[in-house]
Amino acid sequence: MRRLLVTGGAGFIGCNFVHYWLQAHPQDRVVVLDALTYAGNHANLDSVRDNEGFRFVHGDICDTALIETLIDAEHLDTIVHFAAESHVDRSIVEPDAFLRTNVLGTHSLLKAARKLWQAAAVTNHRFHHVSTDEVYGSLGPHDPAFTEATPYAPNSPYSASKAASDHLVRAYHHTYGLNTTISNCSNNYGPYHFPEKLIPLTIVNILDGKALPIYGDGRNIRDWLHVADHCSGIEAILDRGTVGEVYNIGGASEQENLYLVNQLCAVADERFAADATLAPRFPHCPSAKGRPAAELISFVKDRPGHDRRYAIDFGKAERALGFQPKISLLDGLRNVFDWYLANESWWRGVMDGSYRTWVETNYTARSS
Repeated sequence: MRRLLVTGGAGFIGCNFVHYWLQAHPQDRVVVLDALTYAGNHANLDSVRDNEGFRFVHGDICDTALIETLIDAEHLDTIVHFAAESHVDRSIVEPDAFLRTNVLGTHSLLKAARKLWQAAAVTNHRFHHVSTDEVYGSLGPHDPAFTEATPYAPNSPYSASKAASDHLVRAYHHTYGLNTTISNCSNNYGPYHFPEKLIPLTIVNILDGKALPIYGDGRNIRDWLHVADHCSGIEAILDRGTVGEVYNIGGASEQENLYLVNQLCAVADERFAADATLAPRFPHCPSAKGRPAAELISFVKDRPGHDRRYAIDFGKAERALGFQPKISLLDGLRNVFDWYLANESWWRGVMDGSYRTWVETNYTARSS
């Protein structure tokens, strides 16, 4: 039986992990700590709120005393650290918050974990840090995919802050003997994804008949990983991973951003053609009028420091842990489009006026 602290568990990847873990390990205790900033949402955890093994705590990972109290009171032996500022555009405009949360917040957790676990001689403890492929920088079109041995070369304030946090976790293992593991994942997508990232923003803009902003020429390439596959990869690391090691978790789905948006437009056209109830629900969507959703595609000025290509080689996780992504990209895109159709009240609720203003201001500024 594990007793887990999941930081950022009300956010996109964190809440999916909580759902996944409690279903797969119903005997475990899961304590979620989340500051409930704009991307954290109580509603993301509604389905598990009555679970006897679940507890939610509203708090900041920079509050080291709070972390110590939780580890002690809940007898926690595992930390799965998702909490992070993660939107690259925001990091370019507002980098200070990224340094505070991603660097100082991670250090706060490490300090508390070291103090409590080593003082109590909790030998089976684990601190798992969830990171990103963006710490490795950018690849050329023919470069081999990132491996765990790829040198770090972050190109945005976001990726630089994540690289710094990775180094802190590594240092706490090698200097203090803390039982740590790190995973670097490719771009996630799936349910509860806050509509500032490419896939959810594309879906909600299609449904509302708004422009689909694509940076530059749309040829930037990302490897796409369904969040359920990411959760299974973290589970494999916690169950079978070697302390002190780093594991890349990828989706084996490299695609250009323009291709991805066109695929989502095609899914929208398919869904509206097959279901007559969608047109009155989303009357501004071109598909509701028999026109292709792709007519909404709009190219905007590229953002500063935009990495051209990411690609993950997850061979180490495959060989050592038996990890393999199971959800194909097209199946995953259809799945997530259907989820947004079925959960309109969720995404309309999280996209309040202040967020819409932020998106429209920044995207408009960069398209001029």
